[in-house]
Amino acid sequence: MSLIRALLPGLVALLFGLVAGLFAVVPPGEASEVSSRFSLTAQDGRRLDESALRGRPYVLFFGFTSCPEVCPTALYELSQVLAELGPEAERLKVLFVTVDPARDTPEQLTTYLSAFDPRITGLYGSEAETAAAAAAFKATYRRVPQPDGTYTMEHTAVLFLVDGEGHIADAIDYRAPHEAQLARLRRLIGTS
Repeated sequence: MSLIRALLPGLVALLFGLVAGLFAVVPPGEASEVSSRFSLTAQDGRRLDESALRGRPYVLFFGFTSCPEVCPTALYELSQVLAELGPEAERLKVLFVTVDPARDTPEQLTTYLSAFDPRITGLYGSEAETAAAAAAFKATYRRVPQPDGTYTMEHTAVLFLVDGEGHIADAIDYRAPHEAQLARLRRLIGTS
C-alpha cells in the first residue's frame, strides 16, 4: 500500500500531462485562428512580446526548471534538433516559458538553460502574465502540493510552433520522434 501511495503523485502528474498535451494540440484547420499574444520578461531582464517576434517564426514551450522529466527531455531533444538544423536554426527564436515564476528566478532560468542549446531563451512573468500567456496558447498548468510540503507543476507538454505572422502553425508533442520534430521545424522556417 505504501508503494502505491509513493507512486501515485507521479502517476497522476504523468496522466495529467498526457491529457493536457492532447487538448493543447491545435487542429491544423484552426491554426490561423489562435492568438499567440504574450508579454513576458527574458532571463536577461529584457521585455519580450509577440510583436517583437513579428516576421520571425518561433517555438514556445511551457515548463519549469524543477521538472523531473518532461521539460529536460523536451529541451534536450529540441537542442538536438537545433544542432541538426545548423545555420538554419538562426531563423528561429526558441522560448521556454516558466509556469513556476515563484521559484524560477532569472538566475535560476539562466543556470537551468545553460545545459541546453544557447539559443533557447527563458521567459518569466507575474502570475497574471504567466496565466495570460498560457491562455493565449490554450495551454494549462497547475500547482500540485506534495506530501512533504513542497509542490510540483503539471503543465501542457507540447512545443508550439508559431509562424512569422504570429499564428500558431503547429504543436508538437514533446515525445514526437526526432525526425518528425526536425521536419516540422524545417517546414516552419520554410526549408523543407
